[in-house]
Amino acid sequence: MPVQQPGSLSTRIAEKIEQLITEERIKPGDRLPPERELATMLGVSRPSLREAVRSLATRGKVSVRHGQGVFVESDATTKRLRSDLAQLEVDLGELFAMREVLEVPAAGWAATQATPERLAAIEDAFAGLEAAISAPPIGWAELQKLDAAFHLAVVKACGNRFLLNTLGVLNEVMVTGMQTTLQIPGRLERSAADHRRLLDAIRRQDAAGARAAARTHIRAAHAAALKRAKEETAAG
Repeated sequence: MPVQQPGSLSTRIAEKIEQLITEERIKPGDRLPPERELATMLGVSRPSLREAVRSLATRGKVSVRHGQGVFVESDATTKRLRSDLAQLEVDLGELFAMREVLEVPAAGWAATQATPERLAAIEDAFAGLEAAISAPPIGWAELQKLDAAFHLAVVKACGNRFLLNTLGVLNEVMVTGMQTTLQIPGRLERSAADHRRLLDAIRRQDAAGARAAARTHIRAAHAAALKRAKEETAAG
């Protein structure tokens, strides 16, 4: 089943693996086929497959167990949280308050507990985001996904899988429920600088600095979201 759909190769590969998971050809708790076999099955190179697996791991879809392989994560927690959130009318304040509660301590833990592999995943997510920003024309929908992937990589680095699943649901709600604020003049540059400060603090193993950087970023994003909401209300 060679991967031939449009879009970046790693994204196409990740989508094909997710399709297999959804169709239950690969079930939660199952191990993915060995890298060589899966690459042959999809008709892709092994480096491209590794990139797709890193993307899926960042989003909590799979877990990489060194020496054992890549395993599909159970989505029971995600489904339950998504169902609960769907029944609530969550306003922007509640959304960003939840992000702050989750992401700020996670950033601090990531600074002190991130393994080399998890730090590399944050670096990869950051590099992908930087590449998208520096390669106009900017694809805003893709940029928003990459932004979310960076934050998920930071949370995953703290080692708490429940936090990762919770944040994944929250980011899905935000992505589907509101337009990106990154198109507000100056916001993209501010967000990129915030991400770099957060990554630098994690690299230094500076827990306090990482928490401060995460808090500053989330509050600035909240302010930008409120600004966008007010503008849309006035225009409507």
